[in-house]
Amino acid sequence: MLEYIVHQGVGKEYAVFLHGIGGTSSIFCKQLETFKKHYHVVTIHLPGHGNSPGIETYEDPFTINLIVREVVKVLDEIGVEQAHFIGISLGSVVIHELMQQVPDRVKTAVLGGCITRFTLFANTLLQVGHAVKSMIPFMWLYKLFAYVMMPKSNHRISRKLFIREAKKMNRKDFLGWYQLTPYMKSTYATVQEKASHIPKLYISGKEDHLFIDSLDEDTKGDPSAVKVFLDGCGHVCNVERPTEFNRLALDFIHNNQEFTLRKVQ
Repeated sequence: MLEYIVHQGVGKEYAVFLHGIGGTSSIFCKQLETFKKHYHVVTIHLPGHGNSPGIETYEDPFTINLIVREVVKVLDEIGVEQAHFIGISLGSVVIHELMQQVPDRVKTAVLGGCITRFTLFANTLLQVGHAVKSMIPFMWLYKLFAYVMMPKSNHRISRKLFIREAKKMNRKDFLGWYQLTPYMKSTYATVQEKASHIPKLYISGKEDHLFIDSLDEDTKGDPSAVKVFLDGCGHVCNVERPTEFNRLALDFIHNNQEFTLRKVQ
């Protein structure tokens, strides 16, 4: 069973938070108290993170399908049939896969710093990483990507947080997740077909230069998707702009896709 915490809040509904690769639930420290005023909050550590099982403990191959299966097991353990899901980075990728495999478990989705596919530049970096990953410390690779994804001075806090948390991973778990990067595109392949009824809010920073253009293009055909791109903000938008992120997310969840977005300052 994955490590999870149920943070008791208000009401009957649940909001489930999923972090990105190398991160932990601490990435949501600026969301928890705000969301607990409206929902019970569940934070889950994905395989290889926190005190969750390492990827080598599973008998089956480590795949996106396995991750979804483990998240659903947590929902079943708690007794939650349907929840609001909030993800950041690869946490949003997992939510896309949840919407493809078990759309009935997702009531609404807030997807921060979401990845639908990699650009040519990002793919080139990943291929270089695959070529050298066995020869260098994995943290060198992680730091390289952290600086490429979040290069600006206003990304510094997010970058430091991601690097600090990634140091808690072991090499095998990190490389296991890294092996999944070629399959990122498939996690969005049938979202519009299988989850067109699920309200989705995409929040990204305008400076999320590796992913924002492909996200904008790929989601154009989804009638239930709303997109907000924040000025002066990078990949980890819930950390860099927590007030706006929380307001937008809660407004959207409360009103589903029918709400009118207030101007983002």
